Amino acid sequence: MINYFLRCLGKTQLALALVLFSVCTLSVAQAESLSALHVNGLEDGVRLGEHFQVWHDIEGKADLADAIAAYRLDKFSRLPSKGSTGLQPGAFWSVFYLHNDSDKPITLNLEYVDHQLIYLNAYQRNTNDPSFLEIADLALNNSFSERLVSHQRFVVPVELAAGETHQFYFRFGSDEKGFVFPDLRIWQPDKMHYVQSIELGSIAFLVGGLALMSIISLVTGIATNDKTYYAYFVYAATKLATWPTILGFTHMFFIREDFHWSYMSLTGAMSIMTGVIFARIFLQTKVNTPRLDYVLRFMILNAALLAVAALTRETVFSVVLITIALLLYPMLAIASLIRWYQGSRESAVYTLGWTVLIVGLFSQALRDLGLVEHTFVTYYWPVVASYSEMMVIMVAMGIHLFRLRRLKEQAELRYRSQLERAKQELEILVSERTHALEVAKSEAEREARTDPLTGINNRRSFMAKAEAMFDSCRNRSHPMTMLMFDIDHFKKINDNHGHAAGDKALKKFANTLESEIRDGDVLGRLGGEEFGLALYADLDTAERLRSAVERIYVNTGVVQIRFTTSIGIALMQSEENIEQLMSLADHALYEAKDSGRNKAVVANVA
Repeated sequence: MINYFLRCLGKTQLALALVLFSVCTLSVAQAESLSALHVNGLEDGVRLGEHFQVWHDIEGKADLADAIAAYRLDKFSRLPSKGSTGLQPGAFWSVFYLHNDSDKPITLNLEYVDHQLIYLNAYQRNTNDPSFLEIADLALNNSFSERLVSHQRFVVPVELAAGETHQFYFRFGSDEKGFVFPDLRIWQPDKMHYVQSIELGSIAFLVGGLALMSIISLVTGIATNDKTYYAYFVYAATKLATWPTILGFTHMFFIREDFHWSYMSLTGAMSIMTGVIFARIFLQTKVNTPRLDYVLRFMILNAALLAVAALTRETVFSVVLITIALLLYPMLAIASLIRWYQGSRESAVYTLGWTVLIVGLFSQALRDLGLVEHTFVTYYWPVVASYSEMMVIMVAMGIHLFRLRRLKEQAELRYRSQLERAKQELEILVSERTHALEVAKSEAEREARTDPLTGINNRRSFMAKAEAMFDSCRNRSHPMTMLMFDIDHFKKINDNHGHAAGDKALKKFANTLESEIRDGDVLGRLGGEEFGLALYADLDTAERLRSAVERIYVNTGVVQIRFTTSIGIALMQSEENIEQLMSLADHALYEAKDSGRNKAVVANVA
């Protein structure tokens, strides 16, 4: 019996040894297959590429511990497609490592590459520390102000000390089913904001173009009383709402609270519905292609059901209906081809427009299915295709308008009075547009005098108003005081808490000063954290303002930032211009900073 027990014990030890050997071998294999991506803080949108692996949590209920266990069991693998998981239920986890090659700590922004995501959770640990820290808990329906970085897509800021390697787990989730692109872009924060500004400018350009086309169509519709142009106006207006909503800009600028993914489906449904209605009117399918017209009516019904599904937030039903809508889109091009064959020349151009849109939507489908890579080109191609489609249709409508004009010219005597009335209406519209432009010009001039961040006078406006006060005081022998402000250690606020916190500090500082001064005083931002205040002689004001600034704070959501200000004071005496008075105040400001900060110093003119 003892020998049998010893033999069993030996077999058990051997089995344990084999298990330990297998675990070690698995760990080594994982380490070899998932190498760290080396970064240095200068990244300009580099993708994780082959440096991450994913795991599909089908039920969407796994937590971090489950993901770590799955990784240890080698359940993570490389994404088999070119970027998309396809339409899948549950959630996807990704794991990757980043190594800081530089000799100093760096801050990076990790940007999710697409807008089609409902939830994102992120965890980080130093490879020398077994414990993970949750660094992001983002959701599409959360307030936009809760975003860690103000961006239309999910962005997670991370910090890496010099020479350290950090492991990350990211969880990407959708409601019930959705498309996930588990790759990330890595940015140096300033570079990301620069690219974001280009995106914003481009979308603003496209939206402005759509708005202009819709206005032109509306004006033309009023002038010609042709319902085709009214239909196009509504179609363009829905696209004005659709693409900014789908791409995240509506959540970023307009609906910052209680945003829901269903808004994307709703605006998309309205765009499809109005587009098909416009096609029926423009191509006159009810008369010229009656059988095909039944298909277009079904498309309108399908879009209406999609809108209802969006309002009731039925995820699966919405996905099925949008898929049907996309599959039926080519019917519009077929209808226009038939009308072209029947002799409608504008239908040929219309065919081109819808073909461009269909190609764009097809490229989106290929991207969502993971058959083509997810890049900025494939991401924005559907948007550009949609814009191009509207422009081409505008050309087709121009041809249509030209034909109508020729018909009207043949009946000029009969409709002269009607055309004169239309002319007067157009003149009124032009006059109203001119008035609107004049109002816009006045608003632009006001903005040119205002600092966009703080809302107070900018340097140019401040100098002009302060110089006028200087001349008035000198001519009337009235006393005048110039105060120069500088926020103490402002660079540390930006470095330690980010530029967003720095901007909040500047606005809070300006608002505090503005609330403490009189109506006749002139306050302005001269640049950076430097401000100027011109007022009639009152030495007590400087200390009162310094004390007021000392009491304010900025809430970043994590910590409360308090700061102080140094003030330079110069009293007008024999100075010849405002620049000399400001120079004296500036020297006094430097004395205040050199002597310890958080104080007001009067310039010595002796």
